[in-house]
Amino acid sequence: MIASILEFSVRQRWLVILLSLAACVLGAWSLTRLPIDAVPDVTNNQVQINLVAPALTPLEVEQQATVPVETILAGTPGLESTRSFSRNGFAQITAVFSPATSIYFARQQITERLIEARQMLPPGVEARLGPISTGLGEIYWWAVEYTPGHGPVADGQPGWQRDGSYLTPEGQRLASAFERTVYLRTVQDWIIRPQIRSVPGVAGADAIGGFVKQFLVAPDPAKLGATASRWPRSPRPSKPTTSAAAPIHRAQRRGHRRSRQWSGRLAGGHR
Repeated sequence: MIASILEFSVRQRWLVILLSLAACVLGAWSLTRLPIDAVPDVTNNQVQINLVAPALTPLEVEQQATVPVETILAGTPGLESTRSFSRNGFAQITAVFSPATSIYFARQQITERLIEARQMLPPGVEARLGPISTGLGEIYWWAVEYTPGHGPVADGQPGWQRDGSYLTPEGQRLASAFERTVYLRTVQDWIIRPQIRSVPGVAGADAIGGFVKQFLVAPDPAKLGATASRWPRSPRPSKPTTSAAAPIHRAQRRGHRRSRQWSGRLAGGHR
């Protein structure tokens, strides 16, 4: 056997050399397209569901949002197990599927079940699918900070001012540390994150820390009365048979303040 192979190689030497060169070229071409991971991702097929439930405690989130969604997910084709955790106003459910299940098929099944589960959730609770990513998909972390001022300070120009405040390019003067921290989160959410998400291959970009900028509208009852404007009624539950915990709604009229809060199960139109 070996003698026949050697005899054929000697007689057809040019053919053997040509085949060897072709194998080398094919190997070099395959090497340039071979995915190489320093840490191979061995995570199973999983779909994450994020539940945002404002004004609900961890126990209420677990009872009114997490458990109903997990119940709806039971029996999904290819589903092996589910796990979850509940926090103040937030819950995350991870559905683990079999390795043979396509991740896109699994997400489609979860989406269909969530459409059915929305009818069982309290008002204001939002269910969203997480990005197609795993724990090993977190490849980059960054921090948004202020750089210390160097050189002479030019008052009126964006940057640090002589009085210690910071002037933004939009012309907003940040005098306190809290205002500067809020501005960092605003830059992260409205400038950096949209550009990171536009990078090919990026599934998502999350923000941690800082303070989200909010606008509080406080009507003046005296001015509303002077313009004959009607004070809006306090909000009431629209679905009396739904378990919900609404935030506290405060209204001030003619120097009197009223506070209302609905919590627990409402049935038959009675609180």
